[in-house]
Formats: sequence, structure tokens, C-alpha cells
Amino acid sequence: MQEDKKHEIPECLTEEELEGYELVYERPYTLTEKRFHYCPGCGHSTVHKLLGEVIQELGIQDKTIGVAPVGCAVFAYDYLDIDMQEAAHGRATALATGIKRVLPDRYVFTYQGDGDLAAIGTAETIHTVNRGENILIIFINNGVYGMTSGQMAPTTLPGMKTTTSPYGRDVNNVGYPLKMCELLANLPGAYYVTRQAVHTPNNVRKCKKALLNGFKYQELKKGTSFVEIVTNCPSNWKMNPVETLKFLEEEMLKYYPLGDVKVPAKE
Repeated sequence: MQEDKKHEIPECLTEEELEGYELVYERPYTLTEKRFHYCPGCGHSTVHKLLGEVIQELGIQDKTIGVAPVGCAVFAYDYLDIDMQEAAHGRATALATGIKRVLPDRYVFTYQGDGDLAAIGTAETIHTVNRGENILIIFINNGVYGMTSGQMAPTTLPGMKTTTSPYGRDVNNVGYPLKMCELLANLPGAYYVTRQAVHTPNNVRKCKKALLNGFKYQELKKGTSFVEIVTNCPSNWKMNPVETLKFLEEEMLKYYPLGDVKVPAKE
């Protein structure tokens, strides 16, 4: 883990040269020095930045443990300067359960894609939330299997073309997309369930607030927090980044509306 690098002055600037300037942004010290390698326009980079900011602002860098499986989510280990643990495909919430029960004072979260959480990991996800495990689940939903060439995922939209549904998803043959927020919100162990996005500045701010809530609610020990983030996949949607933002706004968010699905009751 890196040392605290808050307010570190870039080597190219001196103290004198910085006089009169207002600091408006700095990279969270909870991120490593490694450059993001994600495809241009991918939402993973933005979510990583938000995670880093939230962990830094809460002052919990040395108390946070992240769990990620395979898929694009696995690269989180390279960029988040916190303790991380890799899980087998689909088993992140099961592993996070064990970590949290052994180390209840830690802030534990999973970082999973739709192919992982909503397909091979559906059982683990549902039973983790049903038990009300005191963890934060972060669910990245881009509607395809991102790392393995863009096959149809459980979240692929009706009629949406993928490498395994070249004529579009046929709901009469393979069923409808899973709406994980709505599904999990019905479980008594779910304490906080929300769906956010990071394709506009306003949505980025709302998403950061949701992640902040997810970590803070662990202190209450009242159940599972679930933050879904609807994002894009330029490479596998076969679009440029600008086109994906339009598709996300006009198509994805129609099926996956943003906002809180279940919030803590006022006491």
C-alpha cells in the first residue's frame, strides 16, 4: 500500500509556480500509479476513480478489502491501492461473506460484472443478500460479457445484438433480461439497493453518493448494500464512445431506470 500522497506537488511545478492557483482536483492516493488500460470510453475507469475517492474521504484505506472475480472486474487489483482478494468466477459474494465474518471490523465490497454476478454467480448473489450479509456489492452492468468478446449476458436487452445473438436477443427463446435491483430489493436482507450510472457529470456525483452510502451503511450492521452501475462497452457494442453514451441513454436506461429501489426506513 502506498504512503499518503495528499497534496503532493508534481515534479514539473514548484511551490512558487503554484501560488495563485486553486487546486480543483487531484488523483486519490488510494489509486496506484498505474495508468488505466480500459478501452476508450469504458465506465470502469470512472467507477475506480469514485471508489478511490470514497475510500480516501472516509479514511478507511487500511480497513477496506475488495473482492473481484474474473472478467474485466479482475483488473481492479491493478488500480485500487487497498487489500484485494480474487474470487473464482461468480463466487465473489460468497468469499466476501467469509472475509466479513472473520474480520467484521473491515469494510468489505465486491466488484462484479453482469456475466459474473447475474449468470454464474446468481445463486451466490441471491443467497448472500437473503442472509443480509453486511457487505457492499458493486454491480457493473454493460449488457454483455465484456472480456470474452461480447457474448449475450443475462442483462442483454431484448433485440440487442451480441456475438451469440447476432440477430438480436430473442426473448421467446432465451428469456428476458434480469433486473437485479428489482429482484434483490424483495429480499429481507437487502438494506440499500440503488441503480446509478456514470455517463454524465450529474450521474457521476449521484453514483459517488451511492457508493459512499454503501460503505457507511456497513457500520449499521443491518444488511446488504447493492449498487448497480449501468455503463457502456464500446468495444463489444461495436460503437465509438459517443455512440455508446447515446445508446445507454436512449435504450439501456429505458429498461434499467436509474434511482433508488430500496432505501433504509426512517427510524
